[in-house]
Amino acid sequence: MDPTPAARRHVWVSGRVQGVWFRESCRRVAVHHGVRGWVRNVDDGRVEAVFEGDPDAVARLVAWCHEGSAEAVVHRVEVLDESPQGIGGFAVR
Repeated sequence: MDPTPAARRHVWVSGRVQGVWFRESCRRVAVHHGVRGWVRNVDDGRVEAVFEGDPDAVARLVAWCHEGSAEAVVHRVEVLDESPQGIGGFAVR
């Protein structure tokens, strides 16, 4: 049994974050750090994501969202702490 409880963060990223490889870059970073969850575009122009896993790895993903992909221009990152749900893998939706 893993002694470190999992963390879960629900994130919304505002700015120029659609059409700039944000989601795929996010997926790659998440997989690299062993973070599970998903990322998707939202109709209002934001990107929404859920990160779940080791607290330090999840924190790295949230920090990455403040910069995003090379072409992204991030204006705001909103973060909500949630209870882990045991997600498997990482998906681009």
